[in-house]
Amino acid sequence: MTLNRRPVDAEPPSIERQATRVRVTAFRAGTFEARDDRLSGEEPLAIRAAGPGEEPADVAVTMRTPGHEAELAAGFLRTEGLVADAETIDGFTYADPATSSRPDDEITVHLARAFDPSTVATRHFVATASCGICGKASLDEVEVRCDPIPVGPAVDPDTVIGLPGSLRDAQAVFEQTGGLHAAGLFTPDGRLVAVREDVGRHNALDKLVGSQLLAGALPLHDRIVLVSGRASFELVQKAAVAGVPILAAVSAPSDLAVEAADRLGVTLVGFLRGDSFNIYAHPERVTPRPSG
Repeated sequence: MTLNRRPVDAEPPSIERQATRVRVTAFRAGTFEARDDRLSGEEPLAIRAAGPGEEPADVAVTMRTPGHEAELAAGFLRTEGLVADAETIDGFTYADPATSSRPDDEITVHLARAFDPSTVATRHFVATASCGICGKASLDEVEVRCDPIPVGPAVDPDTVIGLPGSLRDAQAVFEQTGGLHAAGLFTPDGRLVAVREDVGRHNALDKLVGSQLLAGALPLHDRIVLVSGRASFELVQKAAVAGVPILAAVSAPSDLAVEAADRLGVTLVGFLRGDSFNIYAHPERVTPRPSG
C-alpha cells in the first residue's frame, strides 16, 4: 500500500461535482422562463482510521461538497479529539479506482500509533450536513481536551466588521451556487489566510482546521475564524480544540454555544452584519486601537 503523505486530495474534483449544472424553471417579473442554474454538490464521505498494521475502522460518514477530503478527515479527527497533531498522521489512502467510480468518497487516515475503534463507539458520531455531530459528549468532556487559550490577540472593531466582505469575495463556489457555507481564517489585522467551503458548516470548519493541522500551524492562537452561518456548540468546541481565540459568525449563536465559549475561553462574536455585531463571551479581545 502506498500512502499519500501530502495534504492533497485524491484528485481535484471537477467544478461539475462542486457546482452541479441543472435546468430550472424560474419565475421572474410575472413570467416563467427556462434557464441554467448551478447547485452545491453534496456527496457522502466515509472517514476511516487505522494504526500500523490495523484494518481500517469506520469513524463517520458525512455529507460534504467534494474537495479537500484529506483536510476534512484530518480536521474532523483533530477537532473531535481522536488525533493530537500532524505527527500522528502518516498519510491517507482512498478507495480503489478500479472498483469505485468516485474513489474520494472514501478516505482512510493512517496513523503512526494504534487506533482504538472503541473511542468511536463511545462518542456516538452521527454526522450530517445539516446538524453536524449529534449525540455530542458533554461540555465537561470537551473542556478536558481543550488546551488553555491565551489572552491575545486584541482586534479592532473595524477589523471585525471587514471580515465578512473578505470572506465573501474569496468564496469561489458560492459565487456559482449561492448555497455553500464557508469558514475563513484571518490574522488579527484582518488579512485572509485561508478559506474553505462546504455544504455543511461543520465540514467547512473541519477542512479549514485540517489544512492548518497538515501545515503544522496548530494551535491557532493568533488567528480569527469567521463562519458564514450561525454559531453552534459544535463550531465553538471545534474552534477551541484548534486553539482559536476569536470565533465570529454572521448569524446568531445558540445558548449552549455561548456557554461553551465562556467556559473554553473563546471570544464569540455573532450577528456580524454591516457595521454592527454582538459579543457574547470574552469581549476583552475586541478593543479599539489607540488613537494618535
